[in-house]
Amino acid sequence: MEQVKNSAAWVAARSTHVTVDSSALEKLVDKLEGSLPQVNWDFEGIHYFDNGPLTVQYLLVLDALNFCFWPDEELDYSHLASGLKSALENDKSAFDADRLQSYTGQELRAILKWPRPLPLEDERVRLLHEVGLELERSFDGKAVNLVERSGKSAVTLVDLIARHFPGFRDHSVYKGHQVFLYKRAQIFVADLWGAFKGEGYGAFGDISSLTIFADYIVPAILRQYGVLNYDLSLAKAIDSNSEISAGSEPEVEIRACSIYAVEKMKDLIKVKLGQRVLSIELDLWLWALGVQRQSLQHHRTLSVYY
Repeated sequence: MEQVKNSAAWVAARSTHVTVDSSALEKLVDKLEGSLPQVNWDFEGIHYFDNGPLTVQYLLVLDALNFCFWPDEELDYSHLASGLKSALENDKSAFDADRLQSYTGQELRAILKWPRPLPLEDERVRLLHEVGLELERSFDGKAVNLVERSGKSAVTLVDLIARHFPGFRDHSVYKGHQVFLYKRAQIFVADLWGAFKGEGYGAFGDISSLTIFADYIVPAILRQYGVLNYDLSLAKAIDSNSEISAGSEPEVEIRACSIYAVEKMKDLIKVKLGQRVLSIELDLWLWALGVQRQSLQHHRTLSVYY
């Protein structure tokens, strides 16, 4: 995803609210001491998997809805993943394209067994409808046809998703320059790769092209390690749980600098430890560290992109 890497580097070179501390990055790499962390894709046991097309359908629905949990302090990703898993185990047609187009907010809550309105619930319903409609119109209702059209290319699949599903078009304009981040489109590819262990529907010859998935958790853990530094006003806003506007300069910088930092981390691991590691492996490790730290302070932005 050169588009994403170039965007991240462009923002990092001009960032005024967020800086990347190279010395802290080196210290983080040194802590690995030659032993790269390994985290299984479904380390929490919360995802649906049947080794077939229904898993692909599940993952596309999951990643269409995988954003913005924080306004509800009791809701997190595990509720979404496990709720959708249970729905599919109880009804194999739950995510058929025609049914995706008809779900209401109340029905989505029932699927997830959630007792109150979801954050950005109307947007979640809209995106479910969008996925169902486009699957029906262009892919015979099957997410597996979308994946097969990519020709086992991660980059091609991200491009296909962004082209066909507007809700995955994670773009921003920063200082007059268009920035591409593509969190959810990339994470769908990574979820396929992780779920199928790089084989079958998860086989992509260019999986190393993907970057990390710039969200809330990875920037927060990078900040905790001192890799990301925020100016006084941004740090104060985050530490006081103030909302950071979607598309604002600080918000774009947080996400882009996270991508840039982990790309640099990957390069350092190759130089210092002589090992090649995927950005998505580093993302999973950092994310797993973050979700285990209850007190982790992350930025708060209302967005459908993460």
